[in-house]
Amino acid sequence: MVLTAKLPLWYQVSQSLRASVLGRPQDAPLRLPTEERLAAHYGVGVLTMRQALKELEDEGLITRRRRLGTFIQPGARRAAPVRLLGSVDAIVAQQSGMTARLLGHGPATVPAEHAALFAEPGDVVAYHRLRFDERSGEPTNHARNYVRADVAAGVDVAALERHPMTKVLRDCAGVAISRITDTVEARLADPETARLLEIPLLSPVLHYTGVTYDARGAVVDLAVISYRGDRFQFTVTLDAD
Repeated sequence: MVLTAKLPLWYQVSQSLRASVLGRPQDAPLRLPTEERLAAHYGVGVLTMRQALKELEDEGLITRRRRLGTFIQPGARRAAPVRLLGSVDAIVAQQSGMTARLLGHGPATVPAEHAALFAEPGDVVAYHRLRFDERSGEPTNHARNYVRADVAAGVDVAALERHPMTKVLRDCAGVAISRITDTVEARLADPETARLLEIPLLSPVLHYTGVTYDARGAVVDLAVISYRGDRFQFTVTLDAD
């Protein structure tokens, strides 16, 4: 893992460790290495490592037992955080521990409320996916991505069942991502969302809109995602300079 000076070290380490915990094989040991060994692995101080571990502990992914060590919670039901802090790598890590089913894809029209984002809003390809928690099998969110047609030509459809769109755009389509603008708001589940997420109609959901820009500042992807309100929480971290 390459650490950057643009984000707090503890946060970068916690996201990398989180991805490792959620993506580990089912038969992997539950006990983590000591703080000292983990700190040496990531090239950070023990205090930084301790803060990163506390983040995972607060999320319910690990438990720390005095004199015994740190252990992964085998079946912890967690409220996965939707965060507005991170790099592209952090956004990719955010989707770790989930599998996706591609419900459909093809030429589409951008929703009217977002049409102004694209120079030619009718010239996009839409991808509709339903994501599941790998352990419980429960649906957690459904996402629609509206990708500029010239970029969509490089999208590996099969990869979308294994990786988030951000990773596919960067690694498969070769998009140089310059920034992503995120918006999260509370909404009530419409009939389609309630059916896909297996929740009652008008249940609370987190409605996420993400706009991805390339190196020229042009929009390449609009993501519209509905998260189950009982499985996610919204967290923002602000660092004072």
